[in-house]
Amino acid sequence: MSFWGYLDSQRGQLLTDGFQHVSAVFQCMVIATALGVLIGVVSYRSSWGGNLAILSTASMLTIPSLAAIGLLIPVVGLGVAPTVITLTLYGLLPVVRNTVVGLRGVDPALVDAAKGIGMSRTARMLRVELPLAWPPILTGIRVSTQMLMGIAAIAAYASGPGLGNEIFRGIASLGSANALNQVLAGTLGIVILALLFDAAYILLGRLTIPRGIRV
Repeated sequence: MSFWGYLDSQRGQLLTDGFQHVSAVFQCMVIATALGVLIGVVSYRSSWGGNLAILSTASMLTIPSLAAIGLLIPVVGLGVAPTVITLTLYGLLPVVRNTVVGLRGVDPALVDAAKGIGMSRTARMLRVELPLAWPPILTGIRVSTQMLMGIAAIAAYASGPGLGNEIFRGIASLGSANALNQVLAGTLGIVILALLFDAAYILLGRLTIPRGIRV
C-alpha cells in the first residue's frame, strides 16, 4: 500500500492519535508554564536562588526520557499519569530560565517608578515586571513545546496517548507491508503539529507583545 493510501485508510485513527498528542502536550505545557513562571518569580531576585532553580530543572534533561517514563511506571502505573509527569518536568527548564532572565532584565528604573507611585510588590510584578518579561517567557514556552512534541512520542512506551503509538507499532512490525508507513505517518504528524503550535505562538506574540517591545 502506498503512503497516501495508508493515510486515507487510517485517517480516523491518525486524527484521534493526533488530537491526543496535541491535548497531552498542551495540558502539560499549561502546567509547566504555571509552575515555571511561579518558580522564576520566587527565585529571580536571589542570584543563588535563580541559579539553583535553573540547575534543578536542567538536571531533569540529563535523564533520558525513556528511562524517566520507565522509572515512573512502577510508581504511577501505565497510561496518562507517567506521560503527564514526565512532560511537565521536561518542560520546566526553558520556562524557568527565561522567566528568571526576563525578570532580571527589566529596567530597575521602571520598577522604582512603579514603586514611587504607590504600587504594591504584587501589583508591580503583575502590571510592570511580568508584562515586560513576557517576550522571553513566551520564547521559553515555544522551546518547551517543541521539545515536548518529540518527547511525547516516547509516551507510547507506557501506553500513553499520541502519535508515538503509530511509530511504536511500525517499529514493532518492521518488515511488514505498512511498517514504514506507520513510522512515517507518526513522525510527519508530530512535525506538522509542532509547526502548527509554533505558528500559534507567533500569533499569540503578535497579539500580546506591544510593537515597541517586539522591536
